[in-house]
Amino acid sequence: MMREKTYDYPFTAIVGQEPMKEAILINLVNPSAGGVLIRGQKGTAKTTAVRAIPGLMKDCRVVEIPANATEDRVAGTIDIEAALKDGEKQFQPGLLKEADGNILYVDEINLLDDHIVDLLLDAAATGRNTVEREGISCTHSARFVLIGSMNPEEGKLRPQLLDRFGMVVDVEAETDVDKRVQIIENRMAYEKNPGYFCRKYKESQEELSERIRSAREFLPTVRVPKELLRLAAQICVAYGTDGHRADIGMIRTAQTIAALEGRKKASREDLERAARYVLPHRMRKNPLEDGQMDPQVMEEILSVGKKSSREPEASGEGD
Repeated sequence: MMREKTYDYPFTAIVGQEPMKEAILINLVNPSAGGVLIRGQKGTAKTTAVRAIPGLMKDCRVVEIPANATEDRVAGTIDIEAALKDGEKQFQPGLLKEADGNILYVDEINLLDDHIVDLLLDAAATGRNTVEREGISCTHSARFVLIGSMNPEEGKLRPQLLDRFGMVVDVEAETDVDKRVQIIENRMAYEKNPGYFCRKYKESQEELSERIRSAREFLPTVRVPKELLRLAAQICVAYGTDGHRADIGMIRTAQTIAALEGRKKASREDLERAARYVLPHRMRKNPLEDGQMDPQVMEEILSVGKKSSREPEASGEGD
């Protein structure tokens, strides 16, 4: 008996939520962007967007870690009996092995057990996963793009895991009535006839797939002027970020935004867009602050940088 073909909701059929979609595209083009945490209430297309990724990149899988996953299911396990009997390690791979070279997705990531969080932290930091049982160990590559989603109303994320995300996006339900109507119409049409609905978006899906492929090839050639490095450093100092991950993350993200738009050089505007993804979860804040960026600080830094870059070099006359 043939299994009925399933159709994932097309990425290009998602209405609104532009920052979330852009953040995902940035990570598909440049895995070194560091993954993305998507925060928002239920019903804001978080999971739909992530599960739509294979429709854009046929060679990319989305491996999901369920909230109730066991350590053996995530990390894998070693068959001790077989090892003792045959003298050979028989490793039974887990989700981290499956995610190697792919997308590792955790919905409700803030509800994960601490020991599973520790496994993710180790793998994300080292790019490897090691399983040890009864003095027998096995190590394999575990390099993946980590995407998490959560509803902030259900609890916070451990700071150590939050720090592992290169980008954070906050999503809300659409307030534009026309967009909400389009969301309803799209969902009803998809549920009525998934195959027909997906075929309607075939061309736009292929166009976006080609844009991603081209941007990945173009990315290494995108130039980042030194003035942007200085601006990134100034921005991070002004917003009080810890360490240097934010500086580097902003530059990588700005470079990737330029690649997606087919430009040979990253700009101040790219850096400003990048900051909205990279900074909010890295700013030092007191309990009374909500982690929102003060736009005036950014405006002042960029305006000063723009003025400096336009100042003519001294000619020596009149000295």
